[in-house]
Amino acid sequence: MTVLGGIGFTAPWLLIALAALPILWLILRAVPPAPIRRRFPGVALLLGLKDDESVSDRTPWWLLLLRMLAVAAIILGLAGPVLNPQEDQAQGTGPLLIVLDGTWAGATRWAEQMQAVEAQLARAARANRTVAVLALTRPEEPLFQAADVWRSRLAGFTPAPWQPSPADVARATAIVDQMAGFDTLWFSDALDYEGRDEMLETLQAQGDVEVYQTAANVLAISPATYADSVINLQVARAAPGPAREVTIQAEGRDPAGNARILATANGSFAEGETLGTAELSLPAEMRGRITGFVIAGQRSAGAVTLVDDALRRREVALIGGRGDREALQLLSPLHYIEQALAPTADLIDGSIADVLPANPDVIVLADIATLSEAEAAPLTEWIENGGMLVRFAGPRIAASDVSRIDEDPLMPVRLRAGGRSVGGAMSWGEPKSLAPFRDTSPFFGLPVPDDVTVTAQVVAQPDPTLADRVIASLSDGTPLVTRKTVGQGQIVLFHVTATAEWSTLPLSGLFVQMMERLAVSSAAAQPDAGDLSGTTWTPLRIMDGYGTLSDAGTLPGVDGADLVSAPAGPALRPGIYANADRRLARNVFTADSRLIPASWPADVPLRGLAVPPEQPVAGWLLSLSILLLLADVVASLALSGRLLGRRGTTVIGALVLAICLPHGPADAQSAEADAFALAATVEVSLAHVITGDAEVDEIAAAGLQGLSDVLFFRTSVEPAPPTAVNLETDELAFFPILYWPITPNQPRPSAEAYSKLNTYLRSGGMILFDTRDADIAGLSGTSQNGRKLQDLAALLDIPPLEPLPADHVLTRTFYLLQDFPGRYNSRDVWVEASPPDAEQIEGMPFRNLNDGVTPVVIGGNDWAAAWAVRSDGAPLLPIGRGYAGERQRELANRFGVNLIMHVLTGNYKSDQVHVPALLDRLGQ
Repeated sequence: MTVLGGIGFTAPWLLIALAALPILWLILRAVPPAPIRRRFPGVALLLGLKDDESVSDRTPWWLLLLRMLAVAAIILGLAGPVLNPQEDQAQGTGPLLIVLDGTWAGATRWAEQMQAVEAQLARAARANRTVAVLALTRPEEPLFQAADVWRSRLAGFTPAPWQPSPADVARATAIVDQMAGFDTLWFSDALDYEGRDEMLETLQAQGDVEVYQTAANVLAISPATYADSVINLQVARAAPGPAREVTIQAEGRDPAGNARILATANGSFAEGETLGTAELSLPAEMRGRITGFVIAGQRSAGAVTLVDDALRRREVALIGGRGDREALQLLSPLHYIEQALAPTADLIDGSIADVLPANPDVIVLADIATLSEAEAAPLTEWIENGGMLVRFAGPRIAASDVSRIDEDPLMPVRLRAGGRSVGGAMSWGEPKSLAPFRDTSPFFGLPVPDDVTVTAQVVAQPDPTLADRVIASLSDGTPLVTRKTVGQGQIVLFHVTATAEWSTLPLSGLFVQMMERLAVSSAAAQPDAGDLSGTTWTPLRIMDGYGTLSDAGTLPGVDGADLVSAPAGPALRPGIYANADRRLARNVFTADSRLIPASWPADVPLRGLAVPPEQPVAGWLLSLSILLLLADVVASLALSGRLLGRRGTTVIGALVLAICLPHGPADAQSAEADAFALAATVEVSLAHVITGDAEVDEIAAAGLQGLSDVLFFRTSVEPAPPTAVNLETDELAFFPILYWPITPNQPRPSAEAYSKLNTYLRSGGMILFDTRDADIAGLSGTSQNGRKLQDLAALLDIPPLEPLPADHVLTRTFYLLQDFPGRYNSRDVWVEASPPDAEQIEGMPFRNLNDGVTPVVIGGNDWAAAWAVRSDGAPLLPIGRGYAGERQRELANRFGVNLIMHVLTGNYKSDQVHVPALLDRLGQ
C-alpha cells in the first residue's frame, strides 16, 4: 500500500491516469454539443448555400467540470483509496501468522484486542494474504486460509483462565519451527511467561514479527486471608506506577440466597510499588456468606479470588465434664464458652462419638482428663485431618496423671502434678496478670486488660519444645495457653478452667476474642501436595477467562496433589472443588504468583491496540462517479432541448428509477415496521425496554417469556413471544404494558422518545419500572438505580403516586395477594394515588375505585429474574432457598398474572357484582 497525503492506495499506479484529465478537458472543450433539431419548412430555401466561415458552439464550463469530476472519481475509486492507513506497518505479501496469548490477563480488553485482530485480517484480505491463527493457551497445528474465513471465526475465540504453560509454549515453538516463510503479528497480554523468548526467536527466524499489546496495567488479587479479626486482601499490578486505589467488592449471598455485593474495600498501591493491600472487617455471619472478592472495573479471572471454607461460619462441638454443681448455669464448665462462641459459630452438643460424624471444625473439652481408646483413636484421626481440639484445665486434669511422664497424644505439653495456686490464703504472691501476646501467637494484637488475673493453673513441664508451643503466657513467663500441630490439625490447651474459679479470663471480653480467633484459625492451612496425595477432588463450579463461574457439568475429578501444585490448564480449570464435605478453591492468581510485565527486544516493533481501523472508500467514490454521470446525462438533455420530449421523458424515468434504487433499505425498513406491527398485534405481546445492558435485557426477555407461559397455562390470555422495544424507533401503542428494568448506565431517551412515552401513558398504556435493588432506598434516589429512575422519569407525565394500598384492585384481579415479591421480597410497590374522595362504601371490603388503570407501577423486586425461564421451561435464576424460595417464585408469578389482568381488564373487579364471590374467597 502506498500512502499519499495520509490516504493509502492499493493500486497507486492507476493515479497516473489523472494526468490525462487536462487533455480530456481540451477534447471535450473542442467538441461542440449536439445541435438542437427543429422541423421548419423554410429551411428548404437554404439548401445549396455555403458558409465560408464556420463557428462551433462550445460545451459550458460547468458541464465540463462535472464530467472531469466523474472521471476523477472513477480513477480514484479504482486506485483503491483507504482511510486511516497504517503507514508505519510494512505490507507483506506472503502468509501471515497471528499469535494470541489468549490469557485471562487480556480478558478485560478482549473486545478491543479482537477489533485489532479483525482490522489486521481485513488488511490481509485486501493484500490477498493467507492467514493462520495460533493460540498459545491451546496450541494446535495452524492452517493457512483466506483472511475472510478467519474473520468469521473470531467470535469463537475467548480468553482462557490460565497462562500458557511451558509445555504449551514448547509445543507451539516446535510447530512453528516446522513451518517456513511467513510474517507474524503477536497479540500479547502484557505478561511474561516461561518459553516466550524462545518462541520469539523461532518466529523471527521465519519472517518479520510485530507485537500488539495494551498499555493498560494488568491487575490481579491474591486469595483472602483472615487474621486479627479482619480479612486481609492483597492486590498486584504488573508494572510499578503512580499511587493508585482500586475498589475490591465482596460478593456473596444475602439471607434470601440471592447473589449480591455484600461489602467493599479500597486497596492502595504506593508509588512505585506493585503490591497493594486492603482490609475488611465484617461480622462473622456476613463473613460466612462471602463467595469471592472482585476488583471493580476488571473483567478477568485474575481479578477474582474465590473463597472456600476459609471464611465460613465455624461449627464448634462443646463437651464438658460432669460436676456436682452442673445444674447451676454460671458454674457450668461450658457456660462462658457458649456465650463467647454463640455469636460467631454454630454450636453442637453431645458426646465425642455423637459429634465426630458431624465433622465440626473445633471440639472443646472442658476439664475432661481421661479419654477411652474408643474415643481417643477417632478423635486423633479427626485432628490429623484438619480439626482443632481445644482443652481447658480444671480440678480433674490437675488431679490426674494425664501427660505427666510422657506427653499425651491429645495434650500439647507435659504437665506437672498438682497444679499451681497464687494469690490465695495459703499461697505466696499476688494473682498473676497476662503478658502481651507475641507476634507468632494467633492472639497477637489483642489488648490485654489489666483486670484479667489468674489465681490457679496447671503448669507445663520444662521441655526443649515448650517455648515454641506457648501462644499466651502470664507476666512471670508461665505458659497460659499452649498449642501443637498434629497432621493438618491442632491441639490447644488453656492451663486454667473455662469458668471463673481459677481466673477472671472467662469474665472478660478478651476471652471472647481469643475463642473467636481460635475458631477462625481452626481451618486447616492451605494443604500442600503431600497432604492431598491420593485424594480425588470433583469440580463443582469452574471459572472462565472473564472470571464468570458456571457449573462444571461432567468434567472429571482431579488428583489432590495436582489441585494445589499443578499449573492451571484445560485439565485443571480454576474454580471450586469438593472432596467429601470439604471445599477447596483453586484460584488463577495464588499467594505465590507474581505478575511479570513482558519486555520485547528493541528490533521488534511494539504497537498498541487502540489503532483506528482502515476504512476503504473505493465504493463511495465509484458511487459518486455514477451520480455525477447521471447528472451529466440530465444536463446534456437540457442543453439539447430534449429533456421534455418523449425520449427525454423515458430517460428521466430511467434516471428516477435508478436514483430510487438506493432507497431499498428504507423500503426494507418499512417492511420491517409492518412486520413488527403485525407480530405485536396478532396476539397480546408483552414488551420490555432495551437498556443496552445485554445481561439485563436477556433476563428481561426470559422473564416476560416465563410470565407469558404462566398466563397461557392459567388464564385465557395466549400471549405472543415477548418483544424488545427500542424507545427511539419502535411504536409503543401495540403493547399493553412495558417492563422497564433500570440500570445505572442506560442512556436517557431523546425528546421524541419522551413524547411517544407520554402519549403511550395518556392513551392507557402501563410502564412497570423495576429498579432491581430490593427497593432499599425507596423512592429517595439514594441508590444508583434510584437516581437513574428519577432521571429517566423526570420528563414523563406521571401522576401522584402512593404505596400500593391493601384494597387496590391489583391485590385481587386474579389472585388474592398482599405481597408482591420478585427475586427480592420488598412490600413497597408504588402506583397511582387514589382519588381524594374515594371512600369505602358500607358493606364493601374495598373502596370504590372503578375508573382507570394506574399508568405506572414502580418497585425494586427484580420481577423479571423471578419470572425468567430457560428454553426448556426451567427457572433461569435461583430464588431464595428450598421451599421458601419456590413459594416466593410462585407469588411473583401470581403478581405478574394480576398485573397483566389489571392492564387488560381495568378495575372491573371493583364492581359490586363481584362482592359476594370476593367475600366468599376472603372468608376461606
